[in-house]
Amino acid sequence: MIKPTPNPPVRLFTVADGISTEDLLVNLSETLASANALSCDIAFNLEGASREELLGVAQLIELAQLLADRVHDGVGQPTASVS
Repeated sequence: MIKPTPNPPVRLFTVADGISTEDLLVNLSETLASANALSCDIAFNLEGASREELLGVAQLIELAQLLADRVHDGVGQPTASVS
């Protein structure tokens, strides 16, 4: 019998328990910065649609970086209520 859905992939990487939110956010920011640098370096060696697509990916990475930075800035601060 053929299964309708495949088994989920085995995870190769995990995050250790007990790491602080701030440390996780710092590592997230460093990872995003590396991904952005790689995508920009590769994009500038391309031309046409491929370059534009990869620069679009770089913009998404930058957006994720801004979101991570905002969360990191707010760690440990009370959340403001919106009226």
